[in-house]
Order: sequence, then C-alpha cells, then structure tokens
Amino acid sequence: MLVGPREVEVFEAARGRLEAIAYRLLGSASDAEDAVQDTFLRWQSADHGSVETPEAWLTKVLTNLCLNRLTSARARRETSVGQWLPEPVFAGDRMLGPSDTVEQRESVSIAMLTLMERLSAKERVVYVLREAFGYSHAEIAEVLDVTESNCQQLYRRAKGHLAADRRRVEVDAAAARKIVEEFLAAALSGRTDTLVRMLADDVISDGESGGALFALPRPVTGELRVARFVSGLFKPSAEKWSLIGGKPVLFATVANGAPALVLMNEGRVVGVVSFDVTADGIVGVHTQANPAKLERATRRWAESEHGEPLVTGW
Repeated sequence: MLVGPREVEVFEAARGRLEAIAYRLLGSASDAEDAVQDTFLRWQSADHGSVETPEAWLTKVLTNLCLNRLTSARARRETSVGQWLPEPVFAGDRMLGPSDTVEQRESVSIAMLTLMERLSAKERVVYVLREAFGYSHAEIAEVLDVTESNCQQLYRRAKGHLAADRRRVEVDAAAARKIVEEFLAAALSGRTDTLVRMLADDVISDGESGGALFALPRPVTGELRVARFVSGLFKPSAEKWSLIGGKPVLFATVANGAPALVLMNEGRVVGVVSFDVTADGIVGVHTQANPAKLERATRRWAESEHGEPLVTGW
C-alpha cells in the first residue's frame, strides 16, 4: 500500500519519540536510526484504515524490532574483543528525548545505558517505556503482548537491577566546561595526586574502541589506578596521534546530560570522554573511540555551535 501525505505526516510527528525510545533500548544512535527506518517501512505497507491509534501501533512495531536487535547485538558482544559502551549523544539531539524529570534525564546517561545491559530485553522495554515515557503498565503490556501483572513484575525486577546509591550531579554547559577544564588540566599535568582529588574512591574508567585503537579488556577501578591510567592516556605521543590520524583539538561539551571532552581531527569526532559526577567526585570516566559509534556525533558537531577549544596543541 502506498503511503500518502497524511500518513507521512503522522509518522514524522512520531519520529523524534520513536528515535528516543529506540536509543534507550539499543544504546546505539545508528542502530536506533535503522530501527526507526524499518518501522517506517512497516508503516508504509500497513492497512492504515485498521490502525486506531497510530502512536501505539508504531511503538509496538518499533519495540519488536528493537527486541530482535537486542538479542542479536548481545550475541555479537559476547564474541567481541574489549568493552562495550553506549554511543554518546550531544545535548540538543532529539534522540535524547524527554528531559522534564530526573528519571527521564537519568535514563539516557551513559552510566544508566550501560547498566541496562544487565536487564533482559523485556525488562529493558518495560523500564524505558515506564520511566522515560510515562506509559502505563496496561499500555506496555499491550506492546509486549504480556499480562499487566507480568509487566509490573518485569518493572520491579528492572528497578532492582538498576538500583543506585548515588545520583549524578546535573550540570549546565558552563558547569560542564569547568569540570572538563579541571580534569583535562590535571590529566595533562601528569600529576596523579591532582587527578586523585577529583575522583571518587570507587571510580571506574571504561572504554570502547571497536578494534580501531588499543582496547582494555576490562574497566580500571579505584582512584589511584584510574588517575595513573588517565595520566598515561593523556601523555602526548606520536603513536597516539597516528592512531587517530593526527593531533586532535579538544573541546568541552555536554553528552547524555554529563560533562564530556570531545577530540576532533579534521572535522571528525575521534573520541568522546564523558564523566559521571556525584557529590563525592567523578565516579565514571567513559571513553568512546569506536568510529562506528561516532558518526552521528560528527554530524551533530558540524551542525552546532561548540565554543572555543580547550586545547589545540596536545
């Protein structure tokens, strides 16, 4: 069935919400874009006359597509080398979705997206639709073809798996820049004691390279070990520059609601380091250097204002 202008308008009105749901479910902006496009293809061939509520229909189709992708993605990750991290998304990107409540903002943080990997696929769907988009258990049960009581049980299990002792400190662009500036100055100084003062006792540093760069098999933990690792990571060397195609220019920004350091080289984002900050200090240092997960970031960076660089001659 050919899709008419009205049906295209209905879908485009829902696209932003669909992208935001898919991103939270998959942790990948590129995979989310693909899932939304596949949903549009299903919408093109649907019997629109029999669709009573397009929003519910589109959400259900998208969710099922994401459930299939989650299953295959986890199988690939089990055989991949190194760590897996979500794809960073810069402030202002509609893929971040609603941000009116603490829960909505927290649901798209790098830390939470990583934690959600612990959940079963259905637990993740229930948690995302309930916490970030305010769907009722009855509506989610309809999406998943389960009973409402089963949906409530999945939600309780998800909440239990994701229980956190500490909330992140929420920051605006100015505060984020200050945090990144201080961290970068400490990292470039080579003084681990300066870095240690910024880190929480149980800080974790993790990263993904997609095989393009050297990747650690597991996260580095503890303030002193992370400080030493970061100092080594930010020590200038021709070898590092050759891996990313030259000397990068370093910027501060906000990604997934958190302070972030962006490494740019010849118009490409070659790395994003984001920081989870609590009242105790920095508890997470997440480095994404997988080229496949920086394509949207590169596009968005070219379309936005991002201020003066912090460092141009690292």
